[in-house]
Amino acid sequence: MSFQLPPTILFDLDDKILAYDAVAEDCWEKVCYQFATKVPGLVSGQLLDVIMETRRWYWSDPERNRRGRLDLHAARQEVVSAAFARLGINAPMVANELADSYAVVREKMVKPIPGAIETLGQFRDEGVKLGLVTNGSAELQRAKIDRFGLGSLFGCILIEGEFGVGKPDERVYRHSLEQLKASPSETWMVGDNLALDVEAPQRLGIWSIWVDWAQTGLPNQSLIQPDHIIHKIAELVSKADG
Repeated sequence: MSFQLPPTILFDLDDKILAYDAVAEDCWEKVCYQFATKVPGLVSGQLLDVIMETRRWYWSDPERNRRGRLDLHAARQEVVSAAFARLGINAPMVANELADSYAVVREKMVKPIPGAIETLGQFRDEGVKLGLVTNGSAELQRAKIDRFGLGSLFGCILIEGEFGVGKPDERVYRHSLEQLKASPSETWMVGDNLALDVEAPQRLGIWSIWVDWAQTGLPNQSLIQPDHIIHKIAELVSKADG
């Protein structure tokens, strides 16, 4: 399938441009191995399994998700404390230290996805107006944008923690389109969350591309159907028809 580039493209940040969730399990494995020795009888693999299970539980709830992404420090403390409780471990200081160490390791492991920044630069040079639309805290997301020099690539950057509301609130998309002087029918949204980056913009008439970076495929009987599916945004260059 090939297609013409639109006048405007909106991108989500994490795991489209920067590897973030993609490195999470490796980071947890590293800190679990380091900290398991601090609790007698605890095996790092067991701790990792329970933390991963607890993470899935924590982030599956929409309200916890909204609250947690705006304060990742507190969210990680909650996840580790809940995992320790499931294991019957009463070591709050170790739990807090583990969560803090995870944050340090993860930020060090964040890196651009191969070809992503080059793709954005090519689109910009071809005259496509680019917007960045990301949920999360102002401090954390802005730090990543600055660290990797992404600001100059976008005509509009909207961060949930700065704007006051996040996806899927329609005001996020409407504001971005206003800033870029774009109409929904001339815009793509590229992201990895089916509810936030596909279903929500589709309601406004935006053509939505789902980035299946984990290559899991659509969930069985998914009611949300992307207009197109890719595994990384660099694929858009090869599929663009000029």
